This record gives sequence, structure tokens and C-alpha cells, in this order.
Amino acid sequence: MGTKALLDNDEIISSLCEDGSVAKLLPSYEPRKSQLDLLSLIIRGFNEDALVMAEAGTGVGKSFAYLLPAMHYALLNKEKVVISTATITLQQQLYEKDIPLVASSMGNVRIKSVIMKGRGNYLCFRRLNDIFKEPPLFDYDNDELKNITNWAKTSKTGDKSELTFKPSDSLWSSVCSESDLCMGNHCPYRANCFTLALRREANNAHIIVVNHHLLFADLAARFQGAGYESAVVLPPFNRLIIDEAHTIENASSSFFSSEFARTGIFRQLGRLYSKRRGNIQGLLARLCAMLPSNEDPLDTLADTVQKVRICAEDLDDEALEICGTEGIFRLSPSVDESFLKKNLFPKLKDLRKKILELTNMIRDVTEQIEGQTSSSGKKDEDDEREENPNVWETKTIVRRLESIAEICNVFIKYQKHENDILYMERINSPKESSRNTSAVHFTKTPLDMAPILRDSVFAPNKTVICVSATLAIDGNFSYWESQCGIGAIEKRKPLSGCFLSPFPYSSAVLLASPKDAPLPDENGYQEFVNLAACKLAAASGGSALVLFTSYKSLTEAYNAAKDELASLGIRCLKQGDDDRTRLLKDFLSDTQSCLFATDSFWEGVDAPGDTLRLVIICRLPFRTPGDPVFEARREAVQKRGGNPFMEMSLPQAVMKFKQGFGRLMRRSADSGVVAVLDGRLLRKTYGQIFLHALPNTKTCFADLNNIVLDMENFLY
Repeated sequence: MGTKALLDNDEIISSLCEDGSVAKLLPSYEPRKSQLDLLSLIIRGFNEDALVMAEAGTGVGKSFAYLLPAMHYALLNKEKVVISTATITLQQQLYEKDIPLVASSMGNVRIKSVIMKGRGNYLCFRRLNDIFKEPPLFDYDNDELKNITNWAKTSKTGDKSELTFKPSDSLWSSVCSESDLCMGNHCPYRANCFTLALRREANNAHIIVVNHHLLFADLAARFQGAGYESAVVLPPFNRLIIDEAHTIENASSSFFSSEFARTGIFRQLGRLYSKRRGNIQGLLARLCAMLPSNEDPLDTLADTVQKVRICAEDLDDEALEICGTEGIFRLSPSVDESFLKKNLFPKLKDLRKKILELTNMIRDVTEQIEGQTSSSGKKDEDDEREENPNVWETKTIVRRLESIAEICNVFIKYQKHENDILYMERINSPKESSRNTSAVHFTKTPLDMAPILRDSVFAPNKTVICVSATLAIDGNFSYWESQCGIGAIEKRKPLSGCFLSPFPYSSAVLLASPKDAPLPDENGYQEFVNLAACKLAAASGGSALVLFTSYKSLTEAYNAAKDELASLGIRCLKQGDDDRTRLLKDFLSDTQSCLFATDSFWEGVDAPGDTLRLVIICRLPFRTPGDPVFEARREAVQKRGGNPFMEMSLPQAVMKFKQGFGRLMRRSADSGVVAVLDGRLLRKTYGQIFLHALPNTKTCFADLNNIVLDMENFLY
């Protein structure tokens, strides 16, 4: 490739200045210096093949600041730029609204953009037709199946979001596209394949909009051996923009981890063999029907399937016992190994042994079938794959089961895996599940994500732009930089900048914290939270989001406040009583409501105007003891002589605190109160670090009763 064309900084910036090409398309647009400065930094990132860390406060307009250089660069250099977001909502806003607007501002040019979601969102024609060719592996709702079939005939994308109903998980998982079940260009339905069509579209696009889930599915596969020169999940690229970049450590960890649970094993076994009401179903029955009539190992296979099932149940029962009331157990150097050798390891060994017995038996059957195909006409592997989808799907399940056997082995030899965190966690079945059961998940995850992210995200790509409202602490990026590995690449020091929100925090926000608030470990703390949350929500007339760090504390406060608030006409909503989407919808539609929520509601809640005028942060969001990943990483810091509190606990808490604070101001005209009920904010030295991380606001640090009065005066 020849010399790349550089972006013209002045020309692109002019489009966001008064009467600029973008500004003209936006009603009541006012240039923002912070947005123009961010735009200039991102232009440098493209021109200098640089890594960029940018913290952009709410209202800066970061989407336009990265879309303009990305689209100009892609067009000038005929290179793809991948833009990854944390949420599907932002993904759709970029694709449906922001990208078309920026494209229209660029004049008579053709910018091709594509939105891509994970494979599981798209229908697979081969798997749909397999249900009708042979007896299905499971019983399905015939009306649902008929509706999906009719929809598939007219759909242009195969995206399940187009459906007017929510299909059952069991049916959709049997007809959706899956990477390791895909037959690619050798599939008999390839001409109409939705995912192949999407890949072709992406291959010809300038801008590809993905979410973090899809991005890391691609990057993990490349890092683990697929390489960076050819298409994997995404087409090859080396220019990347990561929005909401503060989430990438969590978003990526599952793709570099491995896990299994009894429920997942049962699902795979059910696809292999099941017997319902006397009817035998499953892939093994289909394969055995392909063998010579004098050979039928189905009974032996079915018996071994049942033995694997029993071993999985026995292991799960033992693991549930070990997890106890806390629901979590980590295999660490301090654990009594004799206890594990007596109770856990024998169950893991039994499951591993029976899985390998089963997979070896199945492999004998598939090899025999493939041998028949070869002797009848000598086909290559791709042709066999096309002719025997049942063989192909069975091989995929064999690989999945063997990966579970390998995890069992890793757990047994846990002391040799010092760079991994190995733990068991009880996961309760969803409320809507017909079976009210729990299952233990066995998980292996990396101890340190930084070198993995360095080598998979930052080192291979020429430009990586990381943008978020929370990347720095008081202007310092060192914590996030160390967590994600962006600063550990020789001779590639990242460019960075903090770009302040243009919103009028100093006049529009009151930050309050009661001087009479107890510390969380003092007697009376929960009672104080119950009283304060109720008084403050009553004074604001609802429009309140009450954020907790534990569900137990949330429930107590909710139960203490709901009747009194209801008598004032304030509707109380509680996380856990409905799914997140419906709960948010109810909250946003009622300006006199009060939402009690925990973890996931600290970010991603966009409630402008009178919908939200009060955010109550009940406790500084330090990670609670018992999180196995956090505890293992804390121990690693301590082992090397570091300070886990200053290096991990405090920076993580400050980042999340900023996210919670950021729920209040979503538009420049918004205003309201943020009340922090944790006495540590004012009484501990490190409380100043939390305060310095926030924009300048009005403040009220007094006893609770005076705060209520000041808040009423401020709001009314």
C-alpha cells in the first residue's frame, strides 16, 4: 500500500464550527471547545498511527468527534474503520442517525456503513430446514416455528429483532447461526445465507459498527491463532474506535475465559440423545441410522450419555455443597487441598473420564460414516461436511464436550495454573424458568487481562481510539492504562486528553452529603440509609434513582420507604421485580417514581429532564469482599509488594462513583441533586479523591434535616 493520505485538521474541525457543514444540519447547534479539542486529538490518532485515551464528559459530543475523522480517513485511504460500542442502543443510534448525518455533511461522496451483531441474532436456513427434514431434537411450539418460517421467506437481514414476537430460547437456539456449526461456503443454503451476506456487506464497507461482544469475539479468535490478515468474525482491519472504553476489561474477559455448568452439559447431551414418551430423538439416532444394519451402537451410546449426565449431576451436587451459603468458592493457595482431593477432584475426574469415553465412542461412529462416504466416491472433507450436516454438528458437540473435560483437568491441576483464576459459583435459574433450580458454574479466567488486551487490541492495530466519560481520575489515566495494557507497548506512548463537559454543573447540580451519616461498618448505618432515602425521595417528589452496592441493603431500604412514599403519590420500583428494560421504561414514563437499583443501573441509564432530579448514592461503590476475580487480583498485587487498596479498590470505586454521578445530567437543561449517604466521603482522607473526580457543583455538607431543606430550596 502506498503512502497514506493525512487528514486535514483545519478542514474537518471547520465542519463543527459555526456555519460548518455538520453544524448547519443540526438545529440550535452551538460549537463546543471541548468537542473541537477532542476532534483534533482523534485526528492526530489517525494521522500518527497512534493509540489514544480520551475522557469526554457528558455533552461533549464524542460521537461526532470520532465519526468525522473515521469517515474521512476511511474514504481517503480506502481502509475500514471499526467502531465498537457498549450497547446496542448506541450502536443503532450511530448507524441509523449519526453516520447518515455526517455522511450528508461530506457532500457528494458515498460512504458505506454496516451494522453487525453477534451470530446468534441471525437465522440459519440450514438449521431451520433440518427441523423439517428429520424428527426435531426437541419439542417446539408449532405456531412459533411456523411464524419464524414465514418471516424467513421475506426477511432481508434474518435479524431476530425484526420478529414481532419473542421466540422461545430453545427454538431460537436450534435455528440461529452458530460459528462452530456454520458450513460456510459449502453450505447448501449459502446463496441465501444472512450471515454470509452480512460479511460480504462488511467486506465492502468503510465503517463497520459493532458492539464490544462482537469485537472481542473477533479479537480473541485472532489472538488465539486465526491471525490478523484475513476475515474472522469481522473483515481484517487495523483502525479501531472503542466507545465506552471503560468497559473493555469486563467485556473482553469472557472471550479469554472458559466455563461449564451442568445445564450446558445437559443441553449438549440432549442434542445427542433423548427419549421422550417412548420416542428416541437426537443426532446419535440419526448417525446410527446411517450405519450398516448389522451395526447399531445406539443403546451403548445412550447408556454412556446417561452416565455422563449422572456424573454431571453428582459433580453439581458436590459443588453446591462446597459453595455453601455464600455461593462462591475459589481454588486458591490457601485452600485445604486434602479437602478438595477427597470431595471435589474425584467428581471432576469421573466426569472427565465419562465425557472422553463418550466422545471416543462417537468419534468411532463418525469416522465409520465418513469411511463409507470415502469408499463410495472419495470426497474431500468439505464435500463430506456438505453431505453430512449431522456428522458436522455432532463433531461440534464432541469438541464442546472435550473442552469441558479439559476444564475439569485444569481444576484438578489448579496449582499449576498460577496465571488463571479458578472458581465455582452458584447461579440461580431465571424466575421465568419452569425449573426452580441452581447450577454451579466452573470458570477459568485470566489473572491479568492487561497483557492480553495489549497483545490482542493495541499492539496489532495502527490506530486505536479509546473514548469514555470515565477513563481518568482527576485527569490521571494511569489506573485505566495499567488495567488494559495500552501503555505497555514499547515506543508507542498513548496520546491522551480530558475534555470537560460543557454542562453548567456549577449552577445546575447540588452535591449533598450528610455530616451525621454513619460509616458503613458502624451500628445504625442501614437504618440511616432507610430514613435518608425516604426523606430525600419524598422531598424531591419522586424522580429519584437510589443506587446501592448490595441487593440486601436495597431490599431493606425499599421495604422501609415504599408505604410512606406511596402515600405521597410516589411510585416505588425495585430492581429484581421486573427485567431491566421494562423497569427502566416504567421509571422513564412516570416522573413521580422512585427506582431502587443496584450494580447495572450505575451506568447506561439515560433519564433526561424531570424524569430524574435526584440521584442517591447510598454507599461508595467499593467492590464487596467475596468476588473471586477481584480477590485473586488483590492478592496478586499484595504478593508483589503493592497496595491493593490504592492500586485497585480505590480507583475502581472512583470510576464507578463517577458513573453513578453521571446519571443525573444527561442534557444541558437538566438539573438536580446528587446525595451521597456514605460517611466515608467526608470523614475519610480518601473521600477527597472521590470529590476531586467530579465536576464543580454547588455543595451542601450538613446534617440530614438541613440537607432536605436545602434540597427543597434548590429544586423549587
